[in-house]
Amino acid sequence: MSQTEIKVFNKWDLSNIEIKDLGLKSYLCLSPAIAPHSCGRHEHNRFGKAKVNIVERFVNRMMRPGKNGGKKILASSIVAAAFEIINLRTGQNPVQVLVRAIENSAPREEVTRISYGGVSYPQSVDASPQRRVDLALRFITDAARNASFGSNKPVEECLADELILAASGDSKSYAVQKREEIERIAISAR
Repeated sequence: MSQTEIKVFNKWDLSNIEIKDLGLKSYLCLSPAIAPHSCGRHEHNRFGKAKVNIVERFVNRMMRPGKNGGKKILASSIVAAAFEIINLRTGQNPVQVLVRAIENSAPREEVTRISYGGVSYPQSVDASPQRRVDLALRFITDAARNASFGSNKPVEECLADELILAASGDSKSYAVQKREEIERIAISAR
């Protein structure tokens, strides 16, 4: 089987995915993989997670401590079902929608606390590309989890809704709202 024939979940081709944000290009890995499971081979390498397929990193973020902690098959089936819903609603490749959602919900600036002479004050700093991807994945998965908690809507639909909204840059998206909030606070701390 050649590299071009390998598709995520045996359905979604990764060869024609384009990344518009050049800062994130080397941190959004689109290496072909049938099943998003690398068995943690990247774990002991510095910046090793940058070489892990972005769909696998997204599946890993869906596993949270508590009820779904460590259940990777459940998390990957949730992501696969959400990808199906995205394809039915938009007609686009869901991996492209995921990449667009990450680009639109990744904050460019953050705030850190600087302590100088016993006085601490907030200082605006640029976010590293790795952290931008991590925060975007966290915001998207938290949005789906919060939307499905205590509602009749399954988490797959909530995840698909959030990805579609974030990919379009809609301000109704929780992930885009969090990015705008972080950047607004950073602007005031310049």
